Amino acid sequence: MTLRAAVLGHPISHSKSPALHRAAYAHLGLDIAYSAIDVTESALPDFMRQVRDEARADGSWRGLSVTMPLKSAMVAEVDEVRGVGRALGVVNTVAFEPDAGGADQTQLVAYNTDVAGIVNALRHAGAAPAPTAVILGGGGTAAAAIAALKELGAAAADVFVRDPSRAGEARAASAALAVPIQVLPLAGAAAAAAAADVVISTLPPRAADTLARELADALAAKLTGSPGVLLDVAYDPWPSRIAAVWQEAAGTVVPGLEMLIYQAVEQVRHFTGLGEGLPAGVIDVMCDAVGAPRRVF
Repeated sequence: MTLRAAVLGHPISHSKSPALHRAAYAHLGLDIAYSAIDVTESALPDFMRQVRDEARADGSWRGLSVTMPLKSAMVAEVDEVRGVGRALGVVNTVAFEPDAGGADQTQLVAYNTDVAGIVNALRHAGAAPAPTAVILGGGGTAAAAIAALKELGAAAADVFVRDPSRAGEARAASAALAVPIQVLPLAGAAAAAAAADVVISTLPPRAADTLARELADALAAKLTGSPGVLLDVAYDPWPSRIAAVWQEAAGTVVPGLEMLIYQAVEQVRHFTGLGEGLPAGVIDVMCDAVGAPRRVF
């Protein structure tokens, strides 16, 4: 029987997750078909009821990758949330696992692998330990960024948003993880970003374009040293304007594709049940699938 997995979101046609996952399963010799399914937040409950019924009827479902705008809404559609996703109230991964209580039923268990994706991408880029940090955006991925910064040793973060009244997920993450944040208007982000060790942009594609012009001026006015590390989670189109400005100023740029690869590796661990037994070579074929350079993992 062919097993099933998919990435859910809206819009979803741009997603590179199918290429990453298909390469991994082919390398592992596993018959898991991975697709992209467009699901809106309002349609999610009905979709998940159907998936749950199918999973318990024939056991064919192995996992779901979850992207915007579903990362918070998915919490209500699963049986259990584990790890940091429980504290954040934001998940990007659903694994179909046997009931730990012994019942002969499949359980839907959610995780947040975005945190590991951000941490590994920044470490691979040489981010400073205990960095000063700026986050652009205040939604679900920003919540994961706060958790990642805590793991990297950051004492606090400034969070710049387009609408401060809509930074609930970032504020909740700050409270749950005891990482102090300041929520500030995006219009004032340029100077703070230019001075930070790490900047994580969680904004949608092109949403930081106006900021990029202000950032170019702030970086030009920087008196000492090169900029730190910028991770822009958007990867289409690439390079983004903010990434191009950062690179022109001799800063280190981490494309969102890096984060996507690292978080997808963690998803493959869950979907296959291999966990820490996942062969190291899997990340190489995943990198090949999306044109990213191979790396030691």
